[in-house]
Amino acid sequence: MHDNEDSELEAEFSRRAEELKRELERHNLLLLLNEPYDQASAILMVHSGSGGLDSQDWAGMLLRMYLRYCEREGYKANLIEATTDEGEGIKSATVLVEGEYAYGFLKAERGVHRLVRISPFDSAHRRHTSFASVLVSPEFSDDVDVDIKPEDLKIDTFRASGAGGQYVNRTDSAVRITHLPTGIVVTCQNERSQHMNRQTAMHVLKSRLYELALQERQEELASVVGDKKESTWGSQIRSYVLHPYTLVKDHRTNYEKGNVQTVLDGDISDFIMEYLRQKAKGNV
Repeated sequence: MHDNEDSELEAEFSRRAEELKRELERHNLLLLLNEPYDQASAILMVHSGSGGLDSQDWAGMLLRMYLRYCEREGYKANLIEATTDEGEGIKSATVLVEGEYAYGFLKAERGVHRLVRISPFDSAHRRHTSFASVLVSPEFSDDVDVDIKPEDLKIDTFRASGAGGQYVNRTDSAVRITHLPTGIVVTCQNERSQHMNRQTAMHVLKSRLYELALQERQEELASVVGDKKESTWGSQIRSYVLHPYTLVKDHRTNYEKGNVQTVLDGDISDFIMEYLRQKAKGNV
């Protein structure tokens, strides 16, 4: 009897020690998250690359991965819009991730993600490489001043006829806002009213404009120091290989995991933590 009790206590102690270790590590990382808006909620966007059904399916897998990650970490994820084509996966999706430091952590996911697998859409069962890009921006509250002139906006309303399928509720009051100077297009079709969709779309537009300004500043700095990298489909930040072996590897940190399925089920915290650690040391 005592042996059973001892082993149970030992297992419980080990579990709590592991939890404490993880909490301490997270606390230490929070001290490193001191850039503007790191504490903010995040707006995360997934876009499929060229490659038809394979890339759209891959974008859908990534969207699911991030929704699962939010669930694991206790963040509230609200899907603002998702568009599909031919009923497979997604062409694009936008998610509002609410919670403290959501942007600080999720900004580590910004970039191109690459999948290598046997295509489920290829009757010859050949290996395909698919790409999808992820954009992450902070969500701004209404009191944050981002200069948007009314004359720079083209606002359309439309009916969302099933776009997004399993992801988005149908509505008669979807809103699309085009920012004419930059060509940025933002859509919201998941709120109950046209007014709410318009308000949410403006939130996302503010976020996208901030992201664009940040990117331009980084590119300007990179050109000054002579380290300008082209943002192309070949410059992926992470590869997910399902065939001929299984491996997820982050190309910025060289951190890798062999269990691809757990990663696709939202277990990406270790990749994010390693990125933030190396970023703090100036290695990435």
